[in-house]
Amino acid sequence: MTIPDVPTPDYFEPSFPRGGFPRFEWAERPPDLAPAAWTTETTHRDGQQGGLPLTVAQGVRIFEVMNAFTGASGAIRQAEFFAYRASDRAMLEAALEMHHSGAPIEPTTWIRATAKDVALIAGLGVRETGMLASASDYHTFHKFTPAGRSAAARTYLDAVTAVLAAGLRPRLHLEDATRAPREFMLPFVTAVLERARAFGPEQRPRFRVCDTLGLGLPYDGVAWPRSVPRMIRELRGLGLAAEDLEFHPHNDTHLVVANCLAAVQAGCAAINGTLLGKGERSGNAPLEGVLLHLIGLGYFDQRAPDFKALNDLAALYEAMGEPVPAKYPLFGKDAHRTRAGIHADGLNKFWWMYAPFDVPALLGRPLEVSLTKDSGVAGLIFTVKQHTGHELAKDDPTLLKLHAWMQAEFDQGRQTAIEWEEIRGLVDL
Repeated sequence: MTIPDVPTPDYFEPSFPRGGFPRFEWAERPPDLAPAAWTTETTHRDGQQGGLPLTVAQGVRIFEVMNAFTGASGAIRQAEFFAYRASDRAMLEAALEMHHSGAPIEPTTWIRATAKDVALIAGLGVRETGMLASASDYHTFHKFTPAGRSAAARTYLDAVTAVLAAGLRPRLHLEDATRAPREFMLPFVTAVLERARAFGPEQRPRFRVCDTLGLGLPYDGVAWPRSVPRMIRELRGLGLAAEDLEFHPHNDTHLVVANCLAAVQAGCAAINGTLLGKGERSGNAPLEGVLLHLIGLGYFDQRAPDFKALNDLAALYEAMGEPVPAKYPLFGKDAHRTRAGIHADGLNKFWWMYAPFDVPALLGRPLEVSLTKDSGVAGLIFTVKQHTGHELAKDDPTLLKLHAWMQAEFDQGRQTAIEWEEIRGLVDL
């Protein structure tokens, strides 16, 4: 075995820069990578549909936080709203007023493919509406009378015509796309483009590819319909530009962020999801996680979104009784907390050892250690330094006394972590 010694460590800093999120260093750059990428938000639609109860005031506050987060970065370009209930229309009206006053996120709506729904949103002041277009035989054979693909397509095309006639841009939500036949999807998209050809470029249709049950896979070698990148490339092959496509996945099988990145690498510009992942069943694509990796891909180099603003959103959900899980990535209350003594020791010696990036600077959240039966003397050293600024030696008498007291607590059956408030008066500095 030959392992050369080196005078200085290799931290792979191009991949793990000290001042930013991890970066992609390509061994082979994807040839179809979208030239620009961004996200769109659906908390007011899919978040509510997934059980998030919003008052008008809460919905308006969420929209304010979204705008504070995205700022001038362009990270979130649109947010979609329901328009069926009076409370939803009130949220939408407030969002439109903020947008007209300079807020960067454009509000849009979502409707079913019916003339009644088109009439409902025609005078609300939006420029674009999403519209349901279920694409799989699971839907077209069991949702329509008469059943089948052609009946569904005719219904959707009639609604597209009504949306175009109302002066709005249609965004076709291809529901259950990752179980949909190519023989429906591709001809239908072509027919929508043909139907819109007589209207101006402001009304050029967009298409949202929906991985409704999280069944898509981020691999090129997988057959249609489960391969997300293969589907995006085939849609691009119809003449769609990257900005004409949006990807909307769910997290039922734990692949939501991987599928989003696969879509962007295959040439899809927009990812639809929710900040902090609220949504149906296992949730929508968590946009903060998607955007962290889009930054790593090289997007938003001129101006990044302000991730620290999402602490306000996490606090709002906590106050609403809808907190993010304690171990939820990035913004869960325990996401950056260790209970292991060996990790605490690493944080004391060189904190980058157990931090994926500069969490305090980029997220506005501290690195933390819980004092448990496993955190050892190192956990105490970290906690004392965090709260007082003093770093105690491992043989400090006060430290050893504290550690002995802690061990006695756990030996007597204590299961909960020891908090700083319990030991603050015992620290003699």
